[in-house]
Amino acid sequence: MPEWLVLTLAMLAACAVVVIITLIRNRAASDDEDPSETPDVIEYMTMWIGVVYAIVLGLAIAGVWEARSIAQDHVQAEAQALHEISERVRVYPEEVRNRIRDDVNTYVGHVVSTEWKTMADEGRITERGTELMDRIRTDVTDYRPRDDFEAQAYQPLLDQVTAADQARNSRADSLGATMPGVVWFGLLGGAVVTIGMVLALQIRRTVRELVLAGLFSALIAFLLFLIWDFDAPYSRGVTASVEPFLNLFPGIEG
Repeated sequence: MPEWLVLTLAMLAACAVVVIITLIRNRAASDDEDPSETPDVIEYMTMWIGVVYAIVLGLAIAGVWEARSIAQDHVQAEAQALHEISERVRVYPEEVRNRIRDDVNTYVGHVVSTEWKTMADEGRITERGTELMDRIRTDVTDYRPRDDFEAQAYQPLLDQVTAADQARNSRADSLGATMPGVVWFGLLGGAVVTIGMVLALQIRRTVRELVLAGLFSALIAFLLFLIWDFDAPYSRGVTASVEPFLNLFPGIEG
């Protein structure tokens, strides 16, 4: 199911539930019920529940957004390290240089065309990608510099291979959801309590109150969807992008 459809259905469902409960409650209310008798303490509690829940939502959004930004940094670091390898091997003999560059391009092509889809669909990196990264490491480490000029480039190349491998491992570690289940329980439970307090204030069936209650519940549904969408940095709508690879390796097609 498309994510925009999930969002639309969630927001409509939140609005519909509040409106239906309100209509049923008012239909069942006694004729002498006076909504002005709602104790002031309930209004006070409702205000603070809203404030606390807003803070929790804000922290959750900030957390998943930071995780998404870190995931993007891993991609950028990996692409940059591989680009540095391709550029710095220019001091090596043509045969060695071409072999390393070809292996780097093969790895990048696999990441953007195959591994990225596997990450999104299955939540894992591919064994083929690991093999290609090992091949790059072997190409660089097994070469014996012929002179001091090549020797000076050897260690920086090893450092870039290590940086690329570390970034790849970090990308693999970032595949899962960042929000623990207990946090989701709190977010969903807080949404129920917050919207439930609106009902506790005995809202009536006026168009204005129904519209405000519906919009309020729809806003909470939207923010929860936003957190869920950011929670998996490589798998859902607003994901980390493969653009760093495509920008640094323009000959590779995604």
